[in-house]
Amino acid sequence: MKTFKYLFFLLGLLSNTAIFAQYTEVINSNRPGMSRSAFSVGTNVLQFEVGPLYLKEERTPLPRYEVSGFGVDFSARYGLLFEELEINIEGNYQNDTRTNFGSFTTEDPRSNFRYLTLGAKYLVYDPYKNSENEKPNLYSWKANHSFRWKSLIPAVAVYVGANYDTANNPYTAPGIEGFSPKVMIATQNNFNGGWVFVMNLIKDRIGTDQSDFTYILTLTHSFSPQWVIFGETQGIQSDFYADNLLRFGGAYLWDKNFQLDTAVTFNTKDTPSVLNLTLGASYRFDFHKDKEIDNGNSAEDELERKLRGKKNKKKKKRKKDVDTTEKKSNKRKKKDEDFDN
Repeated sequence: MKTFKYLFFLLGLLSNTAIFAQYTEVINSNRPGMSRSAFSVGTNVLQFEVGPLYLKEERTPLPRYEVSGFGVDFSARYGLLFEELEINIEGNYQNDTRTNFGSFTTEDPRSNFRYLTLGAKYLVYDPYKNSENEKPNLYSWKANHSFRWKSLIPAVAVYVGANYDTANNPYTAPGIEGFSPKVMIATQNNFNGGWVFVMNLIKDRIGTDQSDFTYILTLTHSFSPQWVIFGETQGIQSDFYADNLLRFGGAYLWDKNFQLDTAVTFNTKDTPSVLNLTLGASYRFDFHKDKEIDNGNSAEDELERKLRGKKNKKKKKRKKDVDTTEKKSNKRKKKDEDFDN
């Protein structure tokens, strides 16, 4: 039975099928990539995702500098009120040393949040909802791996959040301080064979001197009930910073509530070159309960119908036994009467 539960994981680490709307039998983590799934974790599910990382940046053209240090990505997610709604807080804290090369070599220790954001995500369109065709076919490999045109229609979610930046943050543009809005559109396609494609379009720190536009494209593949690999490209564009990052890695499902992951991030330029290595984990506290719908099809209604059916069968059996006994008794009486005559 445990293996069949993990079969849902084959539909993609970042995916959620329509059988339970947002909720899935196994953990639905955004790690180890930076993109955000269109689906929430499910109502009454509290989930933590964390990933310590090693980072190294090096700028070869003038002015030359090198950055080396450590950081941590983290997030807390909670499914609130509706299956489609998720509130979350996420951030990245970094502690490094920037070494500047010139006439004199200087070192500048730095530490702060690269970002700290509180937000809410809501699924506005789910093409997989209430679709019987999305259930895995346990008897046909071809049915589970053949292409479906419907899979080209993505699930769509919208995100609204608020960044908080402290004054004199070395990782933001000068003058950035306090709260600023962040919005995102997240789409997700679940393809047969364990392939999932996620796209994020993000506008960050709106109205500031560092109003970033970011796109993230992530392709995930589950090739066993426990193992997943992914590839990702991330583009960042603003007056303060621009980059194109590539990210590859994988994840291992330890059990239905716990996931381990790793990833490497790099770019192809030298202004500066980027190399990040991360190890992470995700864990959920699952307090989810399926909502009961009063349409006569709930589990309780079904159980009651079964019990009534069993009672009716017993009554019919008892009546049949009584009738049979009466018939036998009447036959014996008739035989006795015939014998007496």
